Amino acid sequence: MSSDEYFEVTIPSDTSEGQAVQVQIVEALEVREYPERDVFGVRLALEEALVNAIKHGNRMSPDKSVEIKCWINDERVRVEIQDEGPGFNRSDVPDPTLLENLERPCGRGIMLMGAFMNLIEYNEQGNKVTLEKIKGVAPEQPDTEGE
Repeated sequence: MSSDEYFEVTIPSDTSEGQAVQVQIVEALEVREYPERDVFGVRLALEEALVNAIKHGNRMSPDKSVEIKCWINDERVRVEIQDEGPGFNRSDVPDPTLLENLERPCGRGIMLMGAFMNLIEYNEQGNKVTLEKIKGVAPEQPDTEGE
């Protein structure tokens, strides 16, 4: 049985630094024998969230950083990722599944994070995302129109 793990790290606005943190978290999940689907989903959500923080939040500025806090145990992983950008309003992001937005390159990362994580939550400013995955528990899927 593995013990609880917590770490926090601040990285520059550099996607390779984000990938190193992503690898660290994925390895911790594999040690704790999270199902492959969970590991895949967390890896994908982390990549999207870190790229969003670095590219969209901090606009790749070398003067800005991204703060990452991570809690991992045998039952769940929780990650908070905060950039120094102005933030955004999630409701302003167009639904990428609507016909009129299919060719627009925005909103897909947020949709993917929601498809794999049990929790995706933004702070009021919109510059910090909290992701949580419960081991072996599929996320609730949003209601679809017409059902």
